[in-house]
Amino acid sequence: MKLKSDYPIKTLCDLLALSRSSWYYASIEHDESELQKAVERVVGQYPTYGSRRVAHQLRREHSEFKTIGRKRVRRVLGEMGLKMRRKAVKKQTTDSRHCFPRYENLVKELDVVRPDQVWVGDITYIRIGDETFVYLAILMDVFTRIIRGWAIGSGLGVELTLQALHRALTRGRPEIHHSDQGLQYAATNYVEVLARHKVQISMAAVGHAEENGYADGYLTPAEFTAQWYKRSL
Repeated sequence: MKLKSDYPIKTLCDLLALSRSSWYYASIEHDESELQKAVERVVGQYPTYGSRRVAHQLRREHSEFKTIGRKRVRRVLGEMGLKMRRKAVKKQTTDSRHCFPRYENLVKELDVVRPDQVWVGDITYIRIGDETFVYLAILMDVFTRIIRGWAIGSGLGVELTLQALHRALTRGRPEIHHSDQGLQYAATNYVEVLARHKVQISMAAVGHAEENGYADGYLTPAEFTAQWYKRSL
């Protein structure tokens, strides 16, 4: 009786209708334990992120994953049981329906080339537990990405942004203060403080949050703010 080893490989491949490359092929099992750990860390830090943002964050934080794609991340999320995430609760932080003066966008075509040339103001919310939120206001130096001032509170009144502004002005003074057209930045008390310090006021157009977008990559200012806060804990 002849064994498989007694027949030429070409004969066996012809008999089984296989190419010779298929005969010699041996599957390689990839160790994805490091990827799974990295994915778990990103999801733990940013629980509302989907596969696209998880993939982006992996490329930002890990050189070994700089070419990783969304499909691979989606597969790993599914294997780890992390694919279905709770839908993020949206809280509005900008109310531009007010009677206070509006200001021209001074930074739209501006090259920011030095510290304290432009500070950008932003407000976001931070989830604490399942149903509790606090609000975080910051002022960030556009050139250095340094947080000049910040404040945390349970409400969205002008007191929140004023506290952040007063704290920031103890560390320096910008040439231009840029923000959205929200009530918190357009209110008389806030504008008067900027005027006393001879700071020019600039505002993004209503409905164009990207004009206020000085964060890395595709992150919105609010996402950048939340990341800064979490890293500072």
